[in-house]
Amino acid sequence: MVKFFTMRPVPGLLTVLLLGWAAAVQAGDLTADEARPRVEHHLIEAEQIVRHFETVVAADCPHFGTAAERRAYIDGEVDRVVLLVAHLDEAWSEAKRTSDKDVRRAAKAPRAQVSQAQSLVTKLRTCADGDGANVEPRAVWRRIESEVPRRRAEIALP
Repeated sequence: MVKFFTMRPVPGLLTVLLLGWAAAVQAGDLTADEARPRVEHHLIEAEQIVRHFETVVAADCPHFGTAAERRAYIDGEVDRVVLLVAHLDEAWSEAKRTSDKDVRRAAKAPRAQVSQAQSLVTKLRTCADGDGANVEPRAVWRRIESEVPRRRAEIALP
């Protein structure tokens, strides 16, 4: 029995090969020595923010004289969360520009630090509830998600 080879799978196969090749080229446009300092810059900034969150979460709830002062404090802390996520995203984006697995691993591991930001949002909600105010975590995370792209553009290295 003779089987005929059809050309239908060829375009799909070519597309997969080209996409794989493009990803490999993009992943290797920086050496590990070029990418590592770029990644480390963002990870150091993120670590400083996480240390700040640790002190805020461990401390007693701050008290404010006015609702405007409380809102300014909450906005400032949410801005720090935005900055944390932006730095972690930028570290990963920089790491993806190299094929070095150690650099990629170093950039990916700290993404677990976002849990510190979740703890902070919980603390802000608890403290606001104690003052009779309201902090809705879902609204906070929507704000964070919407502001991260702008912040990433501000902190991206040339």
